[in-house]
Amino acid sequence: MADDSRLRVSEIFLSLQGEARASGWPTLFVRLTGCPLRCVWCDTEYAFQGGEWREIDAIVEEARRSGVWHVCVTGGEPLAQPACRVLLSRLAEAGFEVSLETSGALDIGGIDPRVSRVVDLKAPASGEVARNRWENIPLLTRHDQVKVVIADRADYEWARERLREYRLAERCEVLFSPVAGRLEPRTLAEWILEDRLPVRFQLQLHKLLWGDEKGR
Repeated sequence: MADDSRLRVSEIFLSLQGEARASGWPTLFVRLTGCPLRCVWCDTEYAFQGGEWREIDAIVEEARRSGVWHVCVTGGEPLAQPACRVLLSRLAEAGFEVSLETSGALDIGGIDPRVSRVVDLKAPASGEVARNRWENIPLLTRHDQVKVVIADRADYEWARERLREYRLAERCEVLFSPVAGRLEPRTLAEWILEDRLPVRFQLQLHKLLWGDEKGR
């Protein structure tokens, strides 16, 4: 029987949210251990293994002591641990603005509706395009966000077609980001403007501030 009282945690740290709707807000990040995907450009491989078991009560209490009211549960792939859903609800019940960063490869149904789900769609250059769970698309609401990380023109054209095919911008906010070191941000911005896409261009604020420093 699954243990819903604890989670394996890679790290908990305070930083500025670097992506999505809450970008710029002081945020407590709860990074859970483990991920079934192996994206080529992943920048959190250290979270695939290790970590330590933490009681959900203790995690919520640490959030209360943090002094901030935005909490982001991330990974790895947080939904790989079933008790993640319990943590999300507990944080929402405690009054936090809660976001979940998920790969989109696992079922996002049944998550507390107070939680903003930030769902990645994996473009071809990630090496994991076949893992996209398209059944998640009808579950998206205006409270959620879809993010596509783009490495090259082929990724961009793939993302543009998925945007149109699934009418994603009518469901939720859509964010396009360049892979750091692979695609010039200006190039992606110009493609978006040329096609008049109804998406939000974003850069990873935390990388602009702290580079690849772990824990930021």
